[in-house]
Amino acid sequence: MAGTLTESEVERLVNDWYRALDVHAPVEELFPMLADGGLEMRFPEGTFRGHQGAKDWYHAVINEYFDEVHTVKDLGISLTDEEAEVTIRVNWQARIWNRPAAQSEWLGYDAFQTWKVGASRRARER
Repeated sequence: MAGTLTESEVERLVNDWYRALDVHAPVEELFPMLADGGLEMRFPEGTFRGHQGAKDWYHAVINEYFDEVHTVKDLGISLTDEEAEVTIRVNWQARIWNRPAAQSEWLGYDAFQTWKVGASRRARER
């Protein structure tokens, strides 16, 4: 059925997202992976809405963290025709430098995330 979301599409989105975060890709490369209307991203730093909110969050974190590595440890995907509920356990490691410290500090932990992924307009029009 045209427009049906597949597990492989969701898995590709998850991997593309974390790859973009690891290399600090330009924020414009993230926008095609994110809905604008209805987008809500909740992080320890706050809740961010829409593309502008995503841009604000992204600029803050890429200027704070470096040498980032995201490794997906567990990925659960529950599909309907139009959307997926995605649960992720991702190991995140990074370095941070808190001025005026003499050295940077290593951070690393598992983060548990829940995403709601919708079928893209392009996928629905296939």
